[in-house]
Amino acid sequence: MLFGAVLSAEGGPVELSEGCIVMENAVLRGTRRNPLRLGRHVLVGPGSYLTGCAVDDDTFLATGSRVFNGAHIGAGSEVRINGIVHLRTVLPPRATVPIGWVAVGDPAVILPPGDHEDIWAVQRELDFPGYVFGLDQPEPGHSLMPAICDRFGRALDRHRNDRPLNPSPSDIEYPFNV
Repeated sequence: MLFGAVLSAEGGPVELSEGCIVMENAVLRGTRRNPLRLGRHVLVGPGSYLTGCAVDDDTFLATGSRVFNGAHIGAGSEVRINGIVHLRTVLPPRATVPIGWVAVGDPAVILPPGDHEDIWAVQRELDFPGYVFGLDQPEPGHSLMPAICDRFGRALDRHRNDRPLNPSPSDIEYPFNV
C-alpha cells in the first residue's frame, strides 16, 4: 500500500491476496452485504475507489477507477483510467472497460459516459437505493437524501469520541529503506 491509501473494514471485511498493489489515495471499503475481495496480483491505481466488490486475479484497475457494491470483475480484466464498474455488475474475465466508460448490468454492458439514457435503463433495474441503503425507490419528485444522510449520520455518530493515532516512526515497519 502506498501513501494515503485507505482500507476500511468497518462496514465489512477487506481481503487482499498475494501480490496486490494499492496505490496512492485509493480507497477500498468492505460492506456488510459485500466484503471487498482482491484476488492475486491486482493493481489498484491512484485515486481509485472500490466498495463491496470482488476482483479476480491478474486485474488492472487504473487511476481513478470506480467499482461499486456487489460488482464482480473477472480475472485478467482491465478497468482503464476513470472507468466505472457499476453496482451489481458482472464483468467477464479478460474484459476491458475503456477510459472513462461505464460497465453496468449482469452480464455487463460497456457504454460510453455520454450514453446516460442507456446506462440508466440498465442501472434503474439494479436498484441502488434498495441494494445499498435498504430504501424503496422514491416517488417522482421526492428525494432519498434525508433518509440516506440520517442513516449515515447515525452510523458515523459512533465515532464522535475517536482520537487520532500517532505512531512514532520507530513503530512503523517499512518493506524497504526509507
